[in-house]
Parts: sequence; structure tokens; C-alpha cells
Amino acid sequence: MTTIDQPVTVDGDKLMQFVFQAVGEVGATLNAALVVMGDKLGYYRTLAGAGGLTPAELADRTGTHERYVREWLNAQAAGGFVTYDPATGRYTLPPEQTVALTDENSPAFLPGFFQIALGTVQDTDRMVDAARSGAGIGWHEHDADVHLGCERFFRPSYHANLVDSWLPALDGVVAKLQRGAKVADIGCGHGASTILMAQAFPRSTFRGSDYHPESIATARQRAADAGVEAEFEVAGATSYGGENYDLVTTFDALHDMGDPVGAARRVRESLAPDGTWMVVEPMAGDHVEDNLNPVGRAYYGFSTLLCTPASLSQEVGLGLGTQAGPARIRDVTTAAGFTRFRVAAQTPFNLVYEVRP
Repeated sequence: MTTIDQPVTVDGDKLMQFVFQAVGEVGATLNAALVVMGDKLGYYRTLAGAGGLTPAELADRTGTHERYVREWLNAQAAGGFVTYDPATGRYTLPPEQTVALTDENSPAFLPGFFQIALGTVQDTDRMVDAARSGAGIGWHEHDADVHLGCERFFRPSYHANLVDSWLPALDGVVAKLQRGAKVADIGCGHGASTILMAQAFPRSTFRGSDYHPESIATARQRAADAGVEAEFEVAGATSYGGENYDLVTTFDALHDMGDPVGAARRVRESLAPDGTWMVVEPMAGDHVEDNLNPVGRAYYGFSTLLCTPASLSQEVGLGLGTQAGPARIRDVTTAAGFTRFRVAAQTPFNLVYEVRP
């Protein structure tokens, strides 16, 4: 039997459209580094409210070299991050970009997102090897920008939503916290979520845990700096200490775990009979087609390069992925013995699940 390959017709216009789309992707890739550079050097903060600066003025105010500043500003102007006035040669940071690039308490704050992305792609060579072998790469093995960027990206959303909307969306939890509840925060990282809750509910006791010793050291220092009483321990999600918790929380961490079902079983046994488990996970639908959007695209990228390798580096290595979706998260909780599950709240970047025994 002879197979005759039919020639493939290439639409020249569509080809060039994709080429220029790819050029935009290269610019976006480079801009991640430029945003982190601008954040670390104070360029955005200096431009904020300045009414327009020349490269020489920005360089002078930040103690950096004018030649680098000029190129950085032109790249930012080409990408729409700043505006350029040809008549005056000045560059301005618009008010909307000022909020997104300088206000660390705004849920729209973005430099942390760029920072974790840039830290993640530093390990591309290792990822190529891991994809061939199926090996994992632990969270602790990544560049520090991954750890710092993760906190800086998620903390503003927690600051805006956790106390004011997410906890009130859970049945009866705020009243318990106000009276004095016992709370465990699993996979707490640098402790941002633990500290926010401890500040809001001083009658309650809080215990954060994470398997990463350096993150726990940072969490302890952050709590001391904030003047809040919270206990932190180095422990995995299946082995953290304590029992009879009124509330257990897991923020953007369940999908990273090698054994999320085992972690869920530990939560189930450590909860009080009428306790609540609040699981905060990245925004995701249950089907691939639900997630083919800008947020889903970013999260699938993180899932490939960061979250799935983290899970595969641990025992079991279930690899839920960043875009697990409600149905798969519910399956995890059901397998662990929980009987009640619902979506309690959501933002453009997160889903909040209420899980009960």
C-alpha cells in the first residue's frame, strides 16, 4: 500500500501574523526581567507621581547609569508600561500602572508575579532534563526570586480578601476566630497568611508550618517584626503538629504537594469535629478549554515549570497541577474522608473552597 503525502498549503498572511505574535512573546519574555529590574532599582517608585522625568533625572534620583535608564525607559514605553512625550523627552508612569507596579497592598500589584516568573525560568535547563527523565524539582531547589516573588504576588490578594471576604464566606468561622479559635496554616511559606489572620484575630492561636526551613525562618522574623504571636514549625503537610483545630488553612499549596490526599487525611484527623478546612487554590475550571485564557495560560506555565515538578519531587508525586480545578480538588478531599465541599469565594486569580468533615 502506497501513501502519498499531500502538500500542505501555508497561508502567508497567517504565517506572518504568527511570526509577529512570536516577536511579541520575545518582548514579553525580556520584559519580565525589565520589570524585576525596575522594581529592584526603584524606577517605578521614583516615576510614580513625578509628573514625567527624563532619563538623566531618573538616573540621578535612583543613583543608576543614564545609558541603562534610557534603554529601560524606551523598552517600557514600547510595551505601554510608561508613556513618552516626544516634545519634552519625558517619561510618565500613568496612575493605573502606578497602582499595579508600586502599591504592594493593592490586589493588582504585579512585580511579584514577574519576579516569580523570572525566578522560575532560571531553571529551564534542569526542566529539559526533568522532562526527559520524569524527575521532579523541589520548591526549595529554585532561585530565591521564586520564593520572594510568590509571597509578593499572593500577599496583596490575601491582604485585600482574606479577612474581609474569604473568612466571612465560611460558615461560622469568623465568630469562632473572634471568640478564640485554634488555627493551623499548612504550607505557610513566609507566613503572610498566618500573620494577617493573627493580626485580625488576636484571641485566636495560630500555628504555621512548611517543609522549607528557610521559609519558616523568614516567617518567624516577619511575625516578630509585625509584633504578632504565632508559632511556626518546619513540617510537611502530612506531619504537622497539633490536634483539634477549629480552622485549618492551605493557601496556594495543595496542588504543589506530592501527596495531597495524605495531606488531606492529616487535616481531617487534626480538625475538631465541627472544624473547617479552607483551601485556597489558583483560579481554574475543570476542563482544559475552561482555562484557555490569559490567567490559565500563566498558570499552565507555572504548572509546567514549577508546581508539577515540585509535586513529582516528593513521595507519591500525584502532580495535580496548578489548573487542577474544583472537581479534582473535591476528589482529593472526598478520598480523605470529607463529606462537604463547596466553592465559597473567588477572585480573578483564586478559588476558595470550604471543606468540612
